Amino acid sequence: METINDNWIGIEEAAKYMGVTKETIRNWIKKTDIPAHKIGKLWKFQKSELEKWIKSGKSALE
Repeated sequence: METINDNWIGIEEAAKYMGVTKETIRNWIKKTDIPAHKIGKLWKFQKSELEKWIKSGKSALE
């Protein structure tokens, strides 16, 4: 079983994971329903949620 800390990544890691720039991630946060969570001043992502979002095809809409 994975721990919660293993699932959470920041913008830079999310960009690398998805093969896009940090700016693209920021644009998706503003313009789409990318599964992002604001924790304090930081945006965090769960890899499992990103995988589902990618598989749904929503990342290709932008």
